[in-house]
Amino acid sequence: MRTNLLSYLFVLIQGVFIIIIGLTSKPNTNLLIWTGVIGGVALMIWALATMKLRNLNVFPDLKETSPLVTSGPYRWIRHPMYAAVLLITLMLLLTNTTPLRVGYWLILFLDLWFKFRYEESLLIARYPEYAEYKRTTKTLIPFVI
Repeated sequence: MRTNLLSYLFVLIQGVFIIIIGLTSKPNTNLLIWTGVIGGVALMIWALATMKLRNLNVFPDLKETSPLVTSGPYRWIRHPMYAAVLLITLMLLLTNTTPLRVGYWLILFLDLWFKFRYEESLLIARYPEYAEYKRTTKTLIPFVI
């Protein structure tokens, strides 16, 4: 696996805006927010358990030995890890919603959008079956998008 400059940029932007959103959040006891955070963490754990920790890569570049995973949450959505990050940070955004923080979340969303589009181009090139998998699954939200 060779990580390129674009991949580093994707991860840098992702990390910076996750940290900013986390640090600017306010303590909150709202049950809906905590349900969303717990749901996002559960989705992340399920995705990690399905893909196996040894295959985890924060960069969108593919590891040489990583298999194409289409079970577990990957059966319904192609990017459960990104969906989990977006759900958790959205819930954190709701603890202290300001136009600036909405902008931070939108930057994170766009960064992840471009990151997984780049990753999908690599997956299509490596796995011929990925095109069919992509056609039959949603990107981030089951049955929606």
